[in-house]
Amino acid sequence: MSNNMYKQTPSQTVGPYFAYGLTSEQYLYDFKSLANNELVSIDDDSITIRGRVFDGEGNVIPDAMLEIWDNQNNLFGRFGTGTEKDKGFVFKTKKPQSIAGNAPCLSVILFMRGQLIHSYTRIYFSDEVTNATDEVLNQIDNDRRRTLIAQKKDNYYLFDIHMQGDSETVFFDI
Repeated sequence: MSNNMYKQTPSQTVGPYFAYGLTSEQYLYDFKSLANNELVSIDDDSITIRGRVFDGEGNVIPDAMLEIWDNQNNLFGRFGTGTEKDKGFVFKTKKPQSIAGNAPCLSVILFMRGQLIHSYTRIYFSDEVTNATDEVLNQIDNDRRRTLIAQKKDNYYLFDIHMQGDSETVFFDI
């Protein structure tokens, strides 16, 4: 047999196949999403993080999906953007603890249509003094570091993700 017969399969983009099962309410299906945006029971120790995912032109991406990993509290969960009327995401979790002098953070895996592979980033918190000594944050240019830090508001943290442009979020190779 000729080697020309066995060619590489072309890459596929991520999604939007997950909309039906993971962000069903956004598309007005009459059932609840399979994913849950509450990574912990709601109690006094939980925090809320809100945000949106933007493309390079500043438009909200209505059907991206974020997978949140909290390695410090051994919690993880999945939820999709678009679960709110403004096409944003919201989730509740416990605030991670500082480990070995590094700042508390959440790991984020971002999936969306048009991507050949998912993107990895982190969420740090603006009210943490350990941000100044964090090993990962200190490897990032000062002017880009802000793209990883959720801003504390009255009763939640705001964390927007920008895929491209002047405010592009720092993404990591894993």
